Amino acid sequence: MNVRTALVLLALALATIFALVCVLLTRGRAPGACPHQPPAQEDPDDGQSLVFADLTPAELAQVVRYLQGHLGLRLVDAARANPSDNCIASVELQVPAKAEALRFLDGAGARPPREALAVLYLGDQPDPNVTEYVVGPLPTPAYHRDVTVRRYGGKVPYHRRPTLAVEYKQLAGFLKSQVFPAAPSFMRQVMEYDGGSLAALTAAPRGFQSGDRITWFALFQNVSGFFVHPLGLEVLVDHSSLDTSRWAVSRVFYNGQYYGDMVQLESAYMQGRISVEKVRRAPRDGDFSSMKPRAPSAALFPLQYEPQGPRYSVRNNHVLYQAWSFAFGMSVSTGLHLFDIRHKGERVAYEISVQEALSVYGSNCPGGMSTRYMDGSFGIGHYTSPLVRGVDCPYLATYVDVHFLAHSQVPRVSKSALCIFEQNLGSPLRRHYSNLESLYYGGLVNSALVIRSIATVGNYDYVWDFIFYQNGAIEGKVQATGYASSSFFHGDGLRYGNRVWEHTLGTIHTHFINYKVDLDVGGRSESFFTACHYSGKPRCSGALPPVCKVPLNCCRRYSQKQAGCWFPSCERGSETSQLPALLPDPEPRLLQNALEKSCVKAQTRSPAREGSPVPAAGLSKTAAQQQWGIPHMGCLDPHPRLVWDLQGKREIIPWPEVRMKTEVPKLT
Repeated sequence: MNVRTALVLLALALATIFALVCVLLTRGRAPGACPHQPPAQEDPDDGQSLVFADLTPAELAQVVRYLQGHLGLRLVDAARANPSDNCIASVELQVPAKAEALRFLDGAGARPPREALAVLYLGDQPDPNVTEYVVGPLPTPAYHRDVTVRRYGGKVPYHRRPTLAVEYKQLAGFLKSQVFPAAPSFMRQVMEYDGGSLAALTAAPRGFQSGDRITWFALFQNVSGFFVHPLGLEVLVDHSSLDTSRWAVSRVFYNGQYYGDMVQLESAYMQGRISVEKVRRAPRDGDFSSMKPRAPSAALFPLQYEPQGPRYSVRNNHVLYQAWSFAFGMSVSTGLHLFDIRHKGERVAYEISVQEALSVYGSNCPGGMSTRYMDGSFGIGHYTSPLVRGVDCPYLATYVDVHFLAHSQVPRVSKSALCIFEQNLGSPLRRHYSNLESLYYGGLVNSALVIRSIATVGNYDYVWDFIFYQNGAIEGKVQATGYASSSFFHGDGLRYGNRVWEHTLGTIHTHFINYKVDLDVGGRSESFFTACHYSGKPRCSGALPPVCKVPLNCCRRYSQKQAGCWFPSCERGSETSQLPALLPDPEPRLLQNALEKSCVKAQTRSPAREGSPVPAAGLSKTAAQQQWGIPHMGCLDPHPRLVWDLQGKREIIPWPEVRMKTEVPKLT
């Protein structure tokens, strides 16, 4: 063995001895921090966000006990109350006034008292009504004040109350005990009714004039996904009386025909004067509406992994994520809401919250054609459902329980009703690969924080997301899933939707989602408004010649000697289509000069051909109807609305409606 080999072996031996000594010396010690592990985030909230926290079960129970002992009313549990009883419909947090909350959050004021908002249905009163009380301070209530008049300008009539779960049960009992037995042969032979084979779905609103409380109920096969198994029978129930024994059927509809009541329907059926459409009975799992998988299980879905744990923190109702922080809560009626949203410690929004989800339907069946669901009246937060790990949210998400009190005097919990998680968006936030001059690559992983709830209101499941991005953007997002609302297919049903099964019409409908966004960027002094200005740049489609462009969304009328008004127009050849408009008048001379160069001045004239201008002053309703002009479809004015001012009465018409309208708008 030469000297070189001996030295190599000696060096290896020394290295081995050194490694063993290091292992022995460090055994039992906690592992050191990974050099790439992000530093722990310090939460500066210090419990301030609790002013927006939902009421605890103990606080909800305290409010109920206080109201029972201090109102001098006999309060019945809402879970078993009759319309003629007094009951507590709901209790939730009374969010403090913004000014008071901001003084506390910014260190300039005391913590606002913690209060609850209680909604009571007072049916056992000489003048039945809905009353709202603010109760506080919690956790030991000592006062209550009636805020109904301040909020609504007067008492809320009792017929306007949203329907409680117990009233739906009473209506179902009325159908089963009073309505169906009135047509025994029809129900047994046509509906195949056996006492439990039917499900009823409510329409809304409950009437078409003030004071009504009448509801169309469409009947379906009581199977999984019953929403798409209509049977063609719909019943209009008058449940306006506080005495349930006086409820009555006002109308019956079957397969395109109306009847006075079930007795008349039975008589017509027995006499063979009804066109019967027998619906094939579906299995209990709903057949085509079943949620069971139709195909064999595929390979497992990919999962998201957090190698060093979550990069966000949740304490009580406060979330901290990188530069973002916010508080969250759940309203019984409107659902998920966020408060005190900050980026790098600076408040950018005081509140971002869901306010309403409206769906408007069309159909050739009365239940569908009259339906205008406002899901806030049912309770978006009340119907927030538990979330399933790995499907509704990632497995590693943080899940939060929600406590509420509604339709009962007992607090309830919705387990895992909220989830919070960071999501890898699967694309770079920014990147560059340089292959010119110097060679290098730079890029950033793109991820975002998501807070989510899912509300199941009847047939629809609304997936509500608020998403916080690394670039400082916030996104409010909603996805609608669940089942379609359907009508029985008959007659000219294809005018109102698509046929999705033999007797099922998927009805045409539109969704409107309303959010509240209270921005406080750079303080509270900012404002948002629509400015009136003259751009001078027309926007017409095709080969249309340049024409004038005047704002249509301003509320001041410009006229000259009451002889007429100015109107924008789109011209195609020799034809001219013009629209009445209210023009801004901040600088009348400048506006007049601009208009005189490129626009048409409309004079008061006798009725003319379609497309003639309509003066906005001194014109009778009849003359307005005669002179209503239809704009060319080629005119693409981007302004959102058209404002009429006929004899001092204004009506705002959405711009798409004006373009498509084929009849005179209602002028009152």
